[in-house]
Amino acid sequence: MFNQGSRREFGAIAQRFQAGEAITTEINERQVQIQGLFKLSPTFGINAYLVTSDINFLRMAPFRQGGLVDVGVIKLKSDADVQAVLAELRSRLPSDVKVMTRDDYKKAEVAFWNASTPVGYTFDLGVVIAFIVGAVIVYQILYSDVTDHLPEYATLKAMGFRDRYLLVVVFQEALILAAFGFIPGTLIALGIYRITNLVTMLPMAMDLGRIVFVFVLTAIMSSLSAAIAVRKLQTADPADIF
Repeated sequence: MFNQGSRREFGAIAQRFQAGEAITTEINERQVQIQGLFKLSPTFGINAYLVTSDINFLRMAPFRQGGLVDVGVIKLKSDADVQAVLAELRSRLPSDVKVMTRDDYKKAEVAFWNASTPVGYTFDLGVVIAFIVGAVIVYQILYSDVTDHLPEYATLKAMGFRDRYLLVVVFQEALILAAFGFIPGTLIALGIYRITNLVTMLPMAMDLGRIVFVFVLTAIMSSLSAAIAVRKLQTADPADIF
């Protein structure tokens, strides 16, 4: 069975099979014939998948030992106690066998790609660089605004407004910048996710948790920039300005 979600460089095998064409190809010097299709998205490391019997798999991969299992799937009844089954299996199986739920397995896969592969480091580095660049840009905007309106801020200080009040004003401006920049940024990101999915077939999804996380980072970034930009106000003397 051939993966219908394979990358396009493998050819239009799925379309040809659906059109009724008999497709015969070769895998590791063995002739095989496509008998069916299934759909599974590729990953950063895997471009395509095949499903075959254990006998054919060993024929295609003679370096593999018979009986060697990578992943086994156990389907429970609807009324089964998942945690009790996990505890029972872990007590009976050797220590080198990991027993996990489906959600645990997905989290382990994500953790592996994030911590043990260049892909994870690339995404983490991208977040750090975006945070730093964004903070610099917001700081420049706020610093220029504070400088341009320094007489107005000095007037407020001369009227008795404390630095804390001016700090709140600059922070409010920073959060407004964060909000107005976050909305189009999110829309652009959703478009990029969609284009990436269409071009590479990678499963790209923008969930609510990720959106909230990015918004919190954006607010923190803008707040840090505001805290640095407001230092000019704290050292400004109304008498010197006027």
